[in-house]
Amino acid sequence: MKVTIVGLGLIGGSMAIDLRKTGFAAELIGVDLNPHHAQRALERGLVDRIEPEDIAFVSSDLIILTIPVNALAALLPSVLDSVKTNTVVMDVGSTKAQICKSIATHDKRSQFVAAHPIAGTENSGPDAAFSGLFTRKTTIICDRGRSSDHALDVVHKVFAALEMNVIYMQPEEHDKHVAYVSHLSHVSSFLLGQTVLDIEKDEKNIFALAGSGFASTVRLAKSSPGMWAPIFEQNMEYLSQALQEYIIHLQRFQYHLMKRDTKELSRIMTEANHIRRILDGFENPTQEKSLNGTTHKATQPLT
Repeated sequence: MKVTIVGLGLIGGSMAIDLRKTGFAAELIGVDLNPHHAQRALERGLVDRIEPEDIAFVSSDLIILTIPVNALAALLPSVLDSVKTNTVVMDVGSTKAQICKSIATHDKRSQFVAAHPIAGTENSGPDAAFSGLFTRKTTIICDRGRSSDHALDVVHKVFAALEMNVIYMQPEEHDKHVAYVSHLSHVSSFLLGQTVLDIEKDEKNIFALAGSGFASTVRLAKSSPGMWAPIFEQNMEYLSQALQEYIIHLQRFQYHLMKRDTKELSRIMTEANHIRRILDGFENPTQEKSLNGTTHKATQPLT
């Protein structure tokens, strides 16, 4: 299968490594507007060659779009315009509603699969790519009913090759959920980092006191603003709602802190500890789940 990956950073590069390793992709073509990224992807062997969009799109069996969501929504209609009738197009964007709306009435809508692999690090670029990024992680497929059986079969095989677990959601539902479990945590990390940087201007020794807890909490603040600003903008409504609820919890905590109410502070933290039970459940996921209750082994191709 000839696979074209548009965007040769952490996600696109890591997908390329494992799709080649598993034998899914017989030929890997790269497309990237950044010439340095394109050159590094070639030097690392992530792709076989770099091609212009117009050449790569018309000759590919599968096109994977791994670019920022604002560029993705703008590019997707023209990608579908240019592909053959049996070419499958998929994205990996962190928002889904606007992307799905951008091609809702397109004649080739059925050839597109809207997906979001929940995987990544705070690093970016082709040098950040590595094998195993997606192993045992979860991916979300949205608007499944709008994609053809052939397109779904190809994309399911991609995620099987990456050893991912798959769930299904509607685009709006997806965007609401990721606002809380992904986008809010990134905002929190960025602003915690900014808060400490502001203090550090006056208190030069503050970073000498920073331990592993601080490092892990602000790790996401090292993420690419060029990727995350468009995500926040596209998911503004749900992210604003999540932020408001987070602010209420912070204000409530501050109130009890100022009252020196140790008992209530302890109760709040004990209640928050229940998140461990939820997170522990995702340590070793073994099945694919859909919203209609059916399950499939995640490491097998799905049809």
